[in-house]
Amino acid sequence: MSVRTYNPSVLIGNWNEDICLQEDKLKDFLEKKESGELLIQKASNLLQNILKKVNLSVSHDGYLHYGDTVCIFNPASETALSANMSESKMHDEKRLVGPCDVSASKMTDPCIRNTFVIGPRAEGDGVLRFNEPFALSTLPGVGGELKLMSDRITFNECAKKSRQQLVTLKEDMTFMSCWKILCHDPQQRLETEGMPVPANTKVILNHVKTNQNLAALTEFSFRTPFGREFEVAAKTEVDSHKAEKPSNHWVFRTREVQDAAREHELEREQEFKDLLTRQQAAEAEVAAAPPADEAPGASQNSQPGGSNPPADV
Repeated sequence: MSVRTYNPSVLIGNWNEDICLQEDKLKDFLEKKESGELLIQKASNLLQNILKKVNLSVSHDGYLHYGDTVCIFNPASETALSANMSESKMHDEKRLVGPCDVSASKMTDPCIRNTFVIGPRAEGDGVLRFNEPFALSTLPGVGGELKLMSDRITFNECAKKSRQQLVTLKEDMTFMSCWKILCHDPQQRLETEGMPVPANTKVILNHVKTNQNLAALTEFSFRTPFGREFEVAAKTEVDSHKAEKPSNHWVFRTREVQDAAREHELEREQEFKDLLTRQQAAEAEVAAAPPADEAPGASQNSQPGGSNPPADV
């Protein structure tokens, strides 16, 4: 077996073929770079897309509704439930695809990776109620419409760090994707059953099949493309009074009515400023235009010695 000890600049052997091969590789690289098909470009584009700002739904009556876009926030750790797709998939995909892990991220501003839609849309008034099964899915498009799901612990299916019940995002809508909301105070759960769920208040997110609560485990952290984040699992953690610990407390965040009204007012002010700017620009153009009596054809009849042509009889 012969080993090549010279580079293509030494004109021995198949030197011409080696040079053509290098030129073809460079040509393919430049074509992929222009079309954005390089792996590093795909990953960068996906990262930018899933971090785009998202407007949450407005709760006019103070309750959660089916179809609302919400951000699920954990007050104890000050983190938000977020999709966490592996870096290897980011190189090949243009949107979130399942199975996709979830984590508790310090990035709490609403964006595509940490906003969810309450569904499926139910009949009636559309208000979400305590102990009522529902599903949580990511946004359509770049979000991929993945469903938040969980299942019992097995030897192969469990959280990597804590070895607790795994929580992931998948495309299929099954019974494992059903969740329900419980009152965070155990002494009031019987009284609140069937009542509308208020927005922006502490609640318990319970998995219907396994009866385990969603938990942000701050003692287990790992590195992601977005920084160090915490592991999320389905685990009911209770204290000596049989009440859930703060790791099981979540807040379904929506936009406040005051915030929405203020944002609408700012938009109206910006539209008025744009209209005023356009009007001022139009008036400036009219003022800069030459008068009609100074037009080139207007002074021909007023030259010295000139006379008007005789009118036809």
